[in-house]
Amino acid sequence: MDTDALLEAVREGDIRLHELEAHADADTATAVRRRLLAAETGADLETIGAYAFDAAAAEPNIENALGAAQVPMGVVGPIDVDGGAVEGEPRLPLATTEGALVASVNRGCAAIRAGGGATARVLKNEMTRAPVFRVDDVAEAGETAAWIRENVALLAEAAESTTSHGELREVTPYVVGDNVFARFGYDTKDAMGMNMATIATEAACERVVEATPAELVALSGNLCSDKKPAAINSVEGRGRTVAADVVLPEETVEGYFGTTPAAIAEANTRKNLVGSAKAGSLGFNAHAANTVAAAFLATGQDMAQVVEGANAITTADVRSGGDLYASLTIASLEVGTVGGGTNLPTQSEALDVVGVGGGGDPPGSNADALAEVIATAALAGELSLLGALASNHLASAHEELGR
Repeated sequence: MDTDALLEAVREGDIRLHELEAHADADTATAVRRRLLAAETGADLETIGAYAFDAAAAEPNIENALGAAQVPMGVVGPIDVDGGAVEGEPRLPLATTEGALVASVNRGCAAIRAGGGATARVLKNEMTRAPVFRVDDVAEAGETAAWIRENVALLAEAAESTTSHGELREVTPYVVGDNVFARFGYDTKDAMGMNMATIATEAACERVVEATPAELVALSGNLCSDKKPAAINSVEGRGRTVAADVVLPEETVEGYFGTTPAAIAEANTRKNLVGSAKAGSLGFNAHAANTVAAAFLATGQDMAQVVEGANAITTADVRSGGDLYASLTIASLEVGTVGGGTNLPTQSEALDVVGVGGGGDPPGSNADALAEVIATAALAGELSLLGALASNHLASAHEELGR
């Protein structure tokens, strides 16, 4: 059927909007949807339809495809970092609509380079899924929790039978009355791993139900906790727990930020630590999620997981001799270099810019490297914003850049 015939079939109700791919190729189906929506709303959808990739490439990532949302993309770096997985001095694409963000992160990257480079390490890699079970009383809850603790190897056998890559690292039970939660933690290698963890956990839950009085209520009981602010992720981590730090000489701080190490340390304490504590924040940082979100958009990560990416603590103090020590620790940075949005053409190219496209050798090393690069760039962004605040240049910088 040509586009006119398909359009008429949708209008007549013979074909539903989401069924178009069953009657035409992906590009034709998206064109029909644009024509229908333009006629209904009067909107001009020419730019939405001006995407550069084959629409079929996006079929695993979207339903009722209409076109593409195009977000401006810039680049920061080189990022001078001694990482456990990252090699060389990569650049990092950032996609954002916030003017001055790329310039700010780039200023921080330049200061880090001038200071001799940063250090970054992935401290933990564990994607979680936490089902909730129903029991009759706390006696059964205790029995179920004890069985889970004693049979992690059996649960690992069931979970790992569903994947050739994921490894179950631990299972921790939690009891609340007649509820039993089991927080499964997986090494998902180069995948962000949420789907992998979900499928594996379903298989493991069957063993729990067979061997205990528990009945499965929901495969996700929110103790994971995915795409929501949660203290457990701040404390225990989720995905990659990654830290980056740097020591900047006093003259570097003054030259790049127009202020002193002492002023930046004080701004960090009063703003990021005391202010965040008073606000009851889970993130004790200046704007780490800004860099995380821009990197997620550029490299095809799950954007909703920026929520967990905000679980970050920035520290700053003056070392003997007057140098500035600064660090950023992100407790739950959920990133991957395979699967999901990383397969889309634009995002795949951005990962290639970083040098981490596809699976790593050894497995997991590419996702570790991406986490280290993002954490170091976010640290650069923290330094730049703290410097702007300490020197009272924040408003003038935005004004100068016309934002």
